[in-house]
Amino acid sequence: MTLADNRERAVPHDPDNLLDRLSRESTLEAHYRYLTARERSLLADRLGVSGGDVLSVGAGWHPGRQLFPAPAFRLVAVDSDPERVEGVARLGRADEAHLGYAGRLDFPPASFDVVLYRLVLHHIAYQGPLGPCFADAARLLKPGGVMVAIEPGLWHPVGLGLALANRSGLATAVHGTPDDIPLSPRRLLADAAAAGLDPELHAVTYTWRRLPPAVQRALAPLDALGSRPRAARFGHTLMLIARRPR
Repeated sequence: MTLADNRERAVPHDPDNLLDRLSRESTLEAHYRYLTARERSLLADRLGVSGGDVLSVGAGWHPGRQLFPAPAFRLVAVDSDPERVEGVARLGRADEAHLGYAGRLDFPPASFDVVLYRLVLHHIAYQGPLGPCFADAARLLKPGGVMVAIEPGLWHPVGLGLALANRSGLATAVHGTPDDIPLSPRRLLADAAAAGLDPELHAVTYTWRRLPPAVQRALAPLDALGSRPRAARFGHTLMLIARRPR
């Protein structure tokens, strides 16, 4: 499983691109394992919710059970792809799976303790503003509930390079699709606050999944800085934790 498994895409991904041709699957897998461990560590320290109902939006094939294990958490997956919804339900990767669209979810208000957008918002940003996704999360969260978004950051050198490729028209040739939009940390914080949520930002990692494993290991100690407010904004992968006031 790689990071590419969770995607609510606006356009298809072309696997015959420069970066995928240069990247070994074993390198991507090693980074994914490290990233998941970092995500779990941050959530254990910062989430403040030890159990309850989790809504994974744009869940893809892997809705987040590795982050919200049973039986403490009941996981509800939503995706716009019927095949993924059926597959997640059949494989038991969530307690429920539904067809639905980010920003237009038909659940009662205050239904969930956690709303998770994992590697989803940066694809939705290709289609339009993210405000409806944050507003939906705020509506669906119980008082004291938490929205969690894990996304690529714009202010990291790789994020800046990705944005440049997108603007130059080289996105598909370089990384396979124009709908990978690295997100500004300032934008994430502002959109959360506008929805009435209280946000905090963390850098999950400063490393890049395509770097050789030895380089990734050498850079990994930098991730200890990831919860410092100024340093967090320059992470390659960001985690936004935004709480609904009680």
